[in-house]
Amino acid sequence: MQIASKFCCPHYMQKKQNHESLKEIMSEFLGLVEEYKNYTVIVEGKKDKSALELLGFSNIIILNKPLYEVVEGINVAKIVLLTDLDKKGKELYSKIKKDLDKRGILIDNTIRNLLFKTEIRQIEGLTKYLKKFS
Repeated sequence: MQIASKFCCPHYMQKKQNHESLKEIMSEFLGLVEEYKNYTVIVEGKKDKSALELLGFSNIIILNKPLYEVVEGINVAKIVLLTDLDKKGKELYSKIKKDLDKRGILIDNTIRNLLFKTEIRQIEGLTKYLKKFS
């Protein structure tokens, strides 16, 4: 009987490749943080805001009032919309996007699209997730 070692096991190699791929994605994410940290960012709650502040973001809007009030209060031409990546967050994203489109405010999805390539589904878990790759 042959014992599978971590060096010949396809499952181990797949996990290692996935980890390396995710590590590259998170490295790219950290680069984007530097580029986007002064953008206006909309998040769902306080914990999301705290996670982004720990990463260096400074202009964060929390969805703590009716959506139309949040949208009407935005006075920039372009924002980052980082609702959670779960079903509820996607629905919320669609509603807000529709309202922002009506006002001519562009949404930059670069960070959001990158995060979809990871296991992250809640923005508040970003800092904990990043620690796995440091």
